[in-house]
Amino acid sequence: MFAIDAGTAIGADGDARPAAWVLHDALAGTGTRPPVVAAGDPAASIVLRTDPAASDRPEGYTLMVRPERVELAGSTPEALSRAVQTFRQLLPPAALRRSPVAAAPTVIGCCRIEDAPRYSWRGVHLDVARHFMPVSFVLRMIDLAALHRLNVLHLHLTDDQGWRIAVPSHPRLTEVSAWRAETVIGRTDAFDGTPHGGFYTLDDLREIVGYAAARSVTVVPEIDLPGHVQAVLAAYPELGNTGRPVDVRRTWGVSTNVLAPTDEALGFARDVLDTVLDVFPGPWVHLGGDECPRTEWRASPAAAIRAAELGLGSVDELQSWFLRQLHGHVTARGRRVVGWDEVADDGGMPVDTVVMAWRDSDRGVAAIKAGHDVVMCPEQVTYFDHYQSDGQDEPLAIGGLTTVEDVAAWTPPNGDGPGRVLGVQGQHWSEYLPTPAAVEYAAFPRLSALAEVGWTAPERRDAGDLLRRLPAHLRRLDALGVNYRPLEGPRPGQRGGTGRRRRR
Repeated sequence: MFAIDAGTAIGADGDARPAAWVLHDALAGTGTRPPVVAAGDPAASIVLRTDPAASDRPEGYTLMVRPERVELAGSTPEALSRAVQTFRQLLPPAALRRSPVAAAPTVIGCCRIEDAPRYSWRGVHLDVARHFMPVSFVLRMIDLAALHRLNVLHLHLTDDQGWRIAVPSHPRLTEVSAWRAETVIGRTDAFDGTPHGGFYTLDDLREIVGYAAARSVTVVPEIDLPGHVQAVLAAYPELGNTGRPVDVRRTWGVSTNVLAPTDEALGFARDVLDTVLDVFPGPWVHLGGDECPRTEWRASPAAAIRAAELGLGSVDELQSWFLRQLHGHVTARGRRVVGWDEVADDGGMPVDTVVMAWRDSDRGVAAIKAGHDVVMCPEQVTYFDHYQSDGQDEPLAIGGLTTVEDVAAWTPPNGDGPGRVLGVQGQHWSEYLPTPAAVEYAAFPRLSALAEVGWTAPERRDAGDLLRRLPAHLRRLDALGVNYRPLEGPRPGQRGGTGRRRRR
């Protein structure tokens, strides 16, 4: 057994030191915060290092626990971050708390682990547009993602119901678009009469990006275009097809208000993306591209003229044309475009566009055949805003049924073509997830199961074994104060009851 006590020190040099400091902070629950010293310091009993020989996989690592010494070696800094999280999972659950609750030293059994993930994209999606989430909760979700060795946080920053990113060149986005007057109550025709909103300053977003980077998590920003923009048009109606003023949407569903196919609308989108590209340094920028009704374009003589001038077959192809213009703008800055699977429709996008297959896995298989790389995130199994059981005690959700057993048993299809599956992602659309606690209830333990799907090859993974191990993992989530759903059903305080959160 290896004991963490007052004499423990963490040794690391160079690019291993960020992971060492994350481990230092994570060990507060053991009763000590071991100092970070040089790797060669004789006092170092937990040693972290990056070593290309540790694994031939980009995130491959080795972890050795001996009675006198712990060694974590990763092929890259990202791999070393995964080793740190595995080490955390070896700790007794109480050691994950922020302060010690036991007087005895924390001990870990001796072991040797060699591991690497199946997929390079293991994501968690958070919709902060429908219901705004504070920076503190976004940081918490990064911590929870890292613990599960997920490596992507996809932030859905804009939608009909709210705009959440400051853009200095367009101040009305935060003055007007970030706020709605009230919100529909459940699936009724009534409203709560309470204003809702908020936005992230550019410094907020830099904090989020930096905090994630220290844990080797990449933040992927999503600016949804050219649909899902009613909040934009509330501030800048001249960018729409009618010019008529609208309000930030108070109800759910898909608005028919979309951007006009004009140079002015493209200029607006480029201005926004310039801000996004400056703040988010990661390789990917998500342009949305989903659920864009053609209603206004089909009724607009100006849209018909523009489509004809561009040589398009119909106004329906204006969406792909619009997104292709933005694709060029993003790729010129050295980034890669991501979009929901509609970006492959009506003319499509360049093959270097990453397609997120949400409507079903078959869309992903077709995109792979067409040459796209794909993230598998089908609604049927990765939309964690769905109900978790048939029980009447479940709190109000958007619909559907996705159990933790469904997630554990899922094997993403590979597809056959020049494209490839980059990975998987769990979605948390927030129409019916109004608070951080509601998001956590929806996420866990289904996200825990998806993390294993993304990490472990199917021939090495057994759904039954995962479900048997989940109770032990839930004790870790208990120590972290996560509002997860117990396997046997919701706790009394999590139930929908007979009020606004009643299941319908």
